[in-house]
This record gives sequence, C-alpha cells and structure tokens, in this order.
Amino acid sequence: MKIAGLVKSSFVDYPSLLACVLFVPGCNFDCFYCHNRQLLSNAAPNLLMDGVMAFLKKRVGQLDGVVVTGGEPTLQPDLLPFLREVKALGYRVKLDTNGSSPEIVKQVLEQGLCDYYAVDYKAPQGRYNEICGGNADAGHVLTTISLLLEASVDFEVRTTVIPQLSTEDLMQMARELPTVPRLVLNPYRQPDIWKPCDETRVNQTPYTRTEIATMAEALRTLQPGVAC
Repeated sequence: MKIAGLVKSSFVDYPSLLACVLFVPGCNFDCFYCHNRQLLSNAAPNLLMDGVMAFLKKRVGQLDGVVVTGGEPTLQPDLLPFLREVKALGYRVKLDTNGSSPEIVKQVLEQGLCDYYAVDYKAPQGRYNEICGGNADAGHVLTTISLLLEASVDFEVRTTVIPQLSTEDLMQMARELPTVPRLVLNPYRQPDIWKPCDETRVNQTPYTRTEIATMAEALRTLQPGVAC
C-alpha cells in the first residue's frame, strides 16, 4: 500500500469524529480543479509503511477514525488488506473515492472494511469527460453509489460546485442520482497547481456561498438530503 501523505488529526474529514487522513498517490481522473495534483505524478512521495502503522498504533484511543483518500484509493492493489489491518486496530474507517471502481467497492462492502464512504459525483453524465478527463465514466460512479445504497451503509455523495456547473447542471445531476442520504455541495477554491491549458477554467469566478445555498434549496426538491 502506497501512502504519499498524512494529516495527523482532522475534525472535518470524518463526520463527527476526530480522524487522521492518509493520502494515496495516483488517480485515473484528471479533473482540472484537483487540489491534490501533486499526488497524480509518479514522483509523488511514499511514506514508509512501518512508520504509518507505528503512528496508527500509537494513536489508538486518541483518534476515532482513519480516512483513506487520494488520489484514488481503489487503484491501490493492497487496499483491502490495508483496510483490514487498520480496522483490526479498532478504528472506524472512511473511504473517499471517485467511484470509478465499483468492483473494488463491492469487495470492501462484502468484507465490512469501511464504516463510512464519500463518493464524488462531479458533473452531469454527458459532461463527465469534459470535467474529469477522457477516461472518466459516470456510469461506473452511479453503479458504486447504487451498491452503497443496496448495502445500507453510511455514505455521502459530494459535488464541488465549480463555476462551469450551472443550476440546471446540478438539477440534472440530482435527477441522474438515486435518492441518496446526503448530497454535499462544496464551494470551489482555486487549486495551487494546475495545467497551463486549464488556466482559463481555473480562473473563473467561483459561486458565492449565498448562490450555492440558493442552488441547494432548488436541489432539495429532488434530493432532500442536500447540504452545503
């Protein structure tokens, strides 16, 4: 299992719990507004697993949970045994995923290796390649979300409200999704690193929190669990 970064404690990444956050390298999407672009490169650093596990063992009883994020964790071939090892320490585990690997999420569900999931739904189906890169498939993401619903586990769907998404885009996304327990609208923040070809998109003016709140109110007619 490759770990490229560690936040030792966070109150915002796992709802209602104090957790550490582990960042894995690599992603099969190329979202122009990615805030972890440094993780997409093969040159991303790797922490020593012995050090990561020593930290987790030392913090048992002090931290409530462990968040595994990225990059895209489901691309890691050792994800399942790693989650099993973390669970064995007594932690509650949250998995952040872009939803592109429903077959991996299904295995995680079947083995009961996570307690909470967050899945990004980034754009209407017809605009997924435009927003997320050429290999992105919204159908896989929707399959992942359906698996989570069928398993009756705790999860949320997240959308970053980038300037390129209109209210109608968000309404279309809400129609494409099954009714989910929680749909979180996150404000767009300009990333620190971006590709030169994306400069125009990155520099577009973000929506205000008031504008996002108005969008959320409209979406609640389709998805009652909208939060922002």
